[in-house]
Amino acid sequence: MGKASRRKGERTRQPIDPTQQSPAYVRRPYEGLPGEAGWVAMREIVPAATASVTFTLDGAPREATVASVLPLAWPGLHRADGTLFVALQTGGASSDPSRDVAQTLLATAALEPGEPLTAAPRTTAGGPRLQDLLTTTDFDVQLHDGFDFWVEGQELDAEGAASLQRANEAITPTVALSSAEHAYWCRIGARTYVRWVLPHDEDKATDALARLHAAGASSLDEGRLLGAFRAHGLLVPVWEVDADAEPASFDDAFGALAARFDDAVGIDTPLTVEERRARSGISSRQITLR
Repeated sequence: MGKASRRKGERTRQPIDPTQQSPAYVRRPYEGLPGEAGWVAMREIVPAATASVTFTLDGAPREATVASVLPLAWPGLHRADGTLFVALQTGGASSDPSRDVAQTLLATAALEPGEPLTAAPRTTAGGPRLQDLLTTTDFDVQLHDGFDFWVEGQELDAEGAASLQRANEAITPTVALSSAEHAYWCRIGARTYVRWVLPHDEDKATDALARLHAAGASSLDEGRLLGAFRAHGLLVPVWEVDADAEPASFDDAFGALAARFDDAVGIDTPLTVEERRARSGISSRQITLR
C-alpha cells in the first residue's frame, strides 16, 4: 500500500465508540469500593443480605439498597415507596461486574415507583462503574434469616405469601462470625463450614495461608482447611467444622486464626520449600467462582 492510500485510510478510520463495546475484563471489579470483601461476599457467599449505599444522580443525592438476590431473579426493583433495590446475584454478567451493577442501578432509578427491572441493561464500556457513581463511605452487610426484606410489611396475596415461604425454606442457614469481618458459618445439608472472604489480593492471601498450613496453624479448632474459592480477585478459604456445634462457639478460635493470618500476610520473605509445597496443595484445591 502506498503512502497516499495509507493517509486516506487514516482519515476515514472512525474512532471506537465505547458505548458499542463490551467492557474489558477486570480481575478485582470491586477494588477501591468501601468494603470490597463485603461486595464479594454478597455476590458469591451469603444467600440473603442487604447493604445501603448512596450515589449521585443528576447532581442530586440518592440512596439504594444492594441485595444478594431479588424476587424472580430481578436485577432491580423500584418499590412503590420509592426505595431502590439492586441485586448482585444475577445471571448474564459481563467481564466487569462493577459496571454491570452501576448500569443496573441507573436503569432501576429510571423506573416508575412500583416497577421491577426484569432484565438487566446491556453493559458497555462507555457506562459508569460503581466507583464512578457511589458516594458511600462504608458497606455494612446485614444478613437476614430469610427474604422478608423483599416486602417489609407489605400485604401479600396467597400466591405471593406461598412463594416467599418457599424461598425462605430453601435458604442456606448462614451466620456471620463476630471475630473477623466477612467470615460466615453455614450449613449445607448435614455438614457445616466456615467461609472467609479475605480482603487481600488472592495471590498474597494464598501465600499467607500457605505459611500457616506449612506451620500446622491453619486449622480452626478441630475443623480442617478444605481449600479455597477464588472470587473476583479475592481468596475465600473454607473450613469444615463440627456440625453439632453452635456458630458462636467458633468465634474465639476464629479470632485466634485471624490473628495468625494477619501476622502471616505481613511477611514479605520468599516462601520456603515447605511453604511452596503447601501453596501448591492449596492452589490445586481452588475453585474459581469468577
